[in-house]
Amino acid sequence: MNLSRLEQPTATFPDIDRRAVRSLIEARHGDPFALLGPHKSQDGITIRAYHPGAERAEVISPDGARVLAPMERLDDGFFAASLRGEGRELAYRFRFFSGENSWTQGDAYRFAPLLGELDLHLLGEGRHRRLYEKLGAHPTTVDGVEGTAFAVWAPNARRVSVIGSFNDWDGRRHVMRNRLEGGVWELFIPDIGPGELYKYELISAEGRRLPLKADPLAFAQEAPPSTASRVSGLPERTWQDVAWMAERKAKNRHDAPISIYEVHLGSWRRDADGGFLSYEALANELIPYVKEMGFTHIECLPVSEHPFSGSWGYQPIGLYAPTARFGSPEDFAKFIERCHAEGIGVIIDWVPAHFPTDEHGLANFDGTALYEHADPRQGFHRDWNTLIYNFGRTEVRNFLEANALYWMDEFHIDGLRVDAVASMLYLDYSREPGDWVPNVHGGRENLEAIDFLRSMNTDVFGGFEGATTFAEESTAWPGVSRPVETGGLGFGFKWNMGWMHDTLSYIQNDPVHRRYHHHQMTFGLLYAFSENFVLPLSHDEVVHGKGSMLGKMPGDEWQRFANLRAYYGFMWAHPGKKLLFMGGEIAQYREWSHDSSLDWHLLQHEPHAGMQRLVRDLNALYQETPALYERDCEPAGFQWIDASDADQSVFSFLRRGEKADDVVAVICNFTPIVREGYRIGLPFAGRWQERLNTDSATYGGSNVGNGGEVFAGEEGWHGQPASVALTLPPLGVLILKYRP
Repeated sequence: MNLSRLEQPTATFPDIDRRAVRSLIEARHGDPFALLGPHKSQDGITIRAYHPGAERAEVISPDGARVLAPMERLDDGFFAASLRGEGRELAYRFRFFSGENSWTQGDAYRFAPLLGELDLHLLGEGRHRRLYEKLGAHPTTVDGVEGTAFAVWAPNARRVSVIGSFNDWDGRRHVMRNRLEGGVWELFIPDIGPGELYKYELISAEGRRLPLKADPLAFAQEAPPSTASRVSGLPERTWQDVAWMAERKAKNRHDAPISIYEVHLGSWRRDADGGFLSYEALANELIPYVKEMGFTHIECLPVSEHPFSGSWGYQPIGLYAPTARFGSPEDFAKFIERCHAEGIGVIIDWVPAHFPTDEHGLANFDGTALYEHADPRQGFHRDWNTLIYNFGRTEVRNFLEANALYWMDEFHIDGLRVDAVASMLYLDYSREPGDWVPNVHGGRENLEAIDFLRSMNTDVFGGFEGATTFAEESTAWPGVSRPVETGGLGFGFKWNMGWMHDTLSYIQNDPVHRRYHHHQMTFGLLYAFSENFVLPLSHDEVVHGKGSMLGKMPGDEWQRFANLRAYYGFMWAHPGKKLLFMGGEIAQYREWSHDSSLDWHLLQHEPHAGMQRLVRDLNALYQETPALYERDCEPAGFQWIDASDADQSVFSFLRRGEKADDVVAVICNFTPIVREGYRIGLPFAGRWQERLNTDSATYGGSNVGNGGEVFAGEEGWHGQPASVALTLPPLGVLILKYRP
């Protein structure tokens, strides 16, 4: 607005539509820029303002030192001032009065549109991969004025307002500008900075005021049970993890040792008063523990904000907001950085399959099924009473894909474990006949979800060197961890749910009956190299009445501990990366509860301390022994010695590294009987070191073994050129390493 001089306001404002003013006051007006802010008039400009409760108003200089013009009150809280002249750019604020009180406020309606044409074009096409740089609430400076830029996608709303304590949660005060090209509403509000609480008030196309909504792209939220979004902006951090980022590609490769400690941050450990540990406290306590235990990665159950703690994070509402339960987004970023400083990768569980129906969330966001399918046969998940994203809508896919990239970009996350992939792939997942809608070809595959997953994985691997993804996928869908260009879904790894179900079923049998279930331990090797597998003993196996890992084991107390030690030995020696949920390493008695700490006091008792030492030593052996990880995803890395000794419940196999003489022999005795003189074939005669024995007294076992080493003779056995007679410990696993 250009003025060379300022004059007194005119007495009348014929260019102001009084009906529009009433519409604004009655909260029905959806185009505030047509009514508020500066407008050219016949004699110069008219400046208009609305502030319910104000009795008087004036236009003042930005520093408040000068009154540029008094304002005339035209209606309840609606004021106008007329200024004549041309010249320099006009900057101003308002001063409002009510009784003896006065306050100043910047004018949100004097600023030009924020989003550029390219942004709107990409938003409309669903190709804005850095969506989080444009939508959400961004503290910024516009024309020298500090404030916050708000933007939200709500194409079917009649009106959208930003509300918060800064405007008494009044939806009439800060109605947003509708950018029709992209269905986005935007507004820059002066004087609003980090920490302010806000929500969006939306009026549907039918004129109905919707429940107040949290910002889908809020970068911070109030700690539950409160639900407001918090102005935060993108994390501002000068990252100190350059060395880690340069080497993480080698840490996440298929031929790297990957041993994952799965953690629920709210219940790993609690403070002295039973409250949550902060991100800082977790960094101080969890990271050293994970490093000492020899795990290479931490996997966090979902960290995105979620209203219901009992969902463990798997029903998130704030996909872009690290949960405030443990601190700020900056605190979470510091936690990641400290993990990297100690050489530990960070994986987070990510939930793009569904979202909860809480009214402050995405459900019916602008009065329509915007993020979800309108048809409940496609949009409602009966297992979890949640809503399913409409993967066929480009803007929804954009929202989710950008979120995946956001965690990599802004928080240096090293991997995403994608939850409930099977529920995304199949249109008839957990549905009865007639209760689902076939795809365009009449099939059960969710073609839009498949395209989304492929696109997401392509973006992650193409944009962030060394980052990877994991699929929790429980069916035989082919090529989950195969490249997109070869027809796969493009994940880096897939959880081996079949291995987990089969082997847990086997180990829960009384040893006397295991001979009849021998195949459950061998079947997994028929498909072990069809995917890049992770062997998961996750949180899902120790909840909902399933008991703890120790609680699944049969027999008396000694046998239960021995069974679990042997099972872990088998797992760490088996092809596939490793994942263990917290508490499994200390053989917790009770089932996991998200409402309390793990039972760390159990480590005062030797059987539990021994289990912890075993897991630590398994991790150390795993990382020190290339034969146990280099060829995890190749058939050449595994060979049965004898898979058929069902009568004695003994399994024996070889693991091979890249070097010809890098060989490990693994012998598992899943009965409580000591077997003397048990002969196995070996590829080399000579010295074989007993690198680990799960029955060692160090771990709480009976200390039956072979004196630390054995020497194989040149007597062929099991199709191998050499062999050795061993003493097999009861309910024990031996890992022998060839020493040329």
